[in-house]
Amino acid sequence: MTDPKLLQALEYILNDSNEASIEALAEAVTRRRRDLTLFSAVGEMPDPTRMAKELSDRINAGIGGGIESMRKSVQDMIIKILREHAPELNEKQIDELCQAWLPDSTGSKKGATGDFPPDVLLSMVEQFVSFSHGEMKESVDKSLRDQMGAWPQRYWNSFPPVVRQIITDYLKNKIPEKDFKSQICIALGL
Repeated sequence: MTDPKLLQALEYILNDSNEASIEALAEAVTRRRRDLTLFSAVGEMPDPTRMAKELSDRINAGIGGGIESMRKSVQDMIIKILREHAPELNEKQIDELCQAWLPDSTGSKKGATGDFPPDVLLSMVEQFVSFSHGEMKESVDKSLRDQMGAWPQRYWNSFPPVVRQIITDYLKNKIPEKDFKSQICIALGL
C-alpha cells in the first residue's frame, strides 16, 4: 500500500501546490481517468507527449474544473488506489486516510494525526519501532510500562491507519529504513 511515488505526489499536492498547479493537476487527473477508460477498452496505450501537449493547451486556454473539482478528483483517485492496493481497509479507514491526506477546503487536517501533535507521534513511532526490533533499553521499556501499562498497544492504537500500515511494511521488511523514515514524515505532515 505504501507507494513512495503516491506519497510524494500527495505531499506535493497538500503542502506545495498553488491554485494554478491544483487546476493543472485536476485537468491531468480528469484526462488520465478518461484515457485509462478509453484505452483499456481498445487496448492501446496513450501517448504521454501528445497528452501533455493537449493538457497544456487546455490549461493555457483557461479550461479547468476549479479547486473543488480538483479536490473531488484527487479524493476519487485516493479511494481507487486504496481499494486496489489495500483491499483489507474498511470504509471508515479509507475515510480516515482521505481526511488525513486531503483535508477539507477550510484547510484543517482533522484526523491526520489523531489527538497528538506530529512531533509527538514521530517520537512514539521511533520508540515503538525500537521496541519491536528489540533495540530498546530495558530501563526505557520499564519506565514506559510503569507510566502507561501496556504502552506498545496504547501507542499502536494511537497511530493513524496510514502510520500503522507504514510501520507494518517496515517491520515486515517490505520497505527499507530510508523509505520508512520519509513515508512516516510525509504521513505525519513533517
